[in-house]
Amino acid sequence: MAAEAVIRFAVILAAAMTIAAVPASAQTNDTTGDQTKIDCRNGTNAAGADCAKDNEKDGAGAARPGAVFLPALIVDLFPNPAETPVPVPTPAPRQDPGTPPAAPADTQPGTSAGGPIVSPTDLIAVQPQRAVVGDFVPDEVLVTVDGDAGAVQQIAASFGLQVRSQRQSRLLGTTLVRFGIPDGRPVGVVLAQLAADGRTQRREPNHIYSLQQAAGIVNYAFDRIALDAKQASGENVRVAVIDTGIDDTNPALAGVIAGQFDAMPDVPIEKRDHGTSIDGLIAGVGALGGMAPGARIYHARAFEGGKSTMDVILSALDWAAEQNVSIINMSFVGPKNGLLGAACRNARALGMVLVAAAGNNGPKAPYGYPAAFDGVIAVTATDAKDALMPQANRGAYVFISAPGVEMVAPSGAGSDVVTGTSFAAAIVSGAIANLLHAAPGRSADDIEKALAATAKDLGPKGRDNDFGYGLLDIKAAEAAKE
Repeated sequence: MAAEAVIRFAVILAAAMTIAAVPASAQTNDTTGDQTKIDCRNGTNAAGADCAKDNEKDGAGAARPGAVFLPALIVDLFPNPAETPVPVPTPAPRQDPGTPPAAPADTQPGTSAGGPIVSPTDLIAVQPQRAVVGDFVPDEVLVTVDGDAGAVQQIAASFGLQVRSQRQSRLLGTTLVRFGIPDGRPVGVVLAQLAADGRTQRREPNHIYSLQQAAGIVNYAFDRIALDAKQASGENVRVAVIDTGIDDTNPALAGVIAGQFDAMPDVPIEKRDHGTSIDGLIAGVGALGGMAPGARIYHARAFEGGKSTMDVILSALDWAAEQNVSIINMSFVGPKNGLLGAACRNARALGMVLVAAAGNNGPKAPYGYPAAFDGVIAVTATDAKDALMPQANRGAYVFISAPGVEMVAPSGAGSDVVTGTSFAAAIVSGAIANLLHAAPGRSADDIEKALAATAKDLGPKGRDNDFGYGLLDIKAAEAAKE
């Protein structure tokens, strides 16, 4: 008996040793590594560091030039006790496109072919909540789906969403679905929740975009100088502009130019932007509306490459005087010249209002002329918050401030954002055209006094070397009639 017991024990021991010698099979369903690579390629993985490493290997997901990355918001969206399992939507098996999903015969209420239908508040997010930037539809998300119409319906049911539209996008190469959010969940939360389903490739807010029409082309200027854009008018007021050539095919100048003169006919015209902007800011029409629509512009070309000479400028001034204009806009600066001073004095004696740019040469620059001559309204530039343009000239000759920083204006055949005392001078010229339209009999002296008395003080109390008398206030100036 003892021998039999020993034999039986030996057999059992050998069997146990045989089992121990067989290597264990690694049975795991962990697909995290593969899914991470897929999400990295699709731009949907929250683990930025892992994606960066993978991208270094295969070059995928390179940052686009100009892209801005926002830090993820680390939020515990739906905290649950550690011991309580949270149901996660189970993606349906992949099916060939065009094949309707076959619902199991034992599908019970509260389930779908793609897995259990759970309350949206019970869903967990596999990514941090998205920080959504910009305007967007508050109850919609856009998702590209790898699957057919059945898969779209499964995703909608699993995540408590509505299918509002779906189509095959040629450019995206996949199905684009617009899901509605009927229960008021934030868009950022839903985008994070949808990442749990591998069939959702890209998930984005339904952002709102706007056509960039230049309806208020001088941007903040109307508001800042108290001029009602709907009532603004310089109808039949004659304004001379001495500047570069212009592009009179620009729609903003249609019907605006009453006459042109070339004070340097032997020099080919190469630049037209500056002059086009000045004319447009004064009296532009249409979408690029200026300060004094209806004003008649008499344009003298006297600059090329940003430069001119005294004789050319005097020739242009003579021509302007012959056109019987009421206002002369001079958006240029140079040294003091006696001939130019005399021409300005005589033009003022004839009743013309002279407006000139104070200059863009900095606080320590010498006085700029013709702005610094007596009888010339020297204009400096301010921004949308009434702050002085840093490059502006300073000095006792500065008379008044007007918008001239980052304004949209006609330029060449199109438009551009412009900055400078040149453009502030154009705003003042257009504003004065409104005053003369409302009261044609007002003299140059009266207008100058009204502008000074009604300007909004911006710097130290009273007139100062930075802002002059302050910010132009046309509404007040119009009311200050003698």
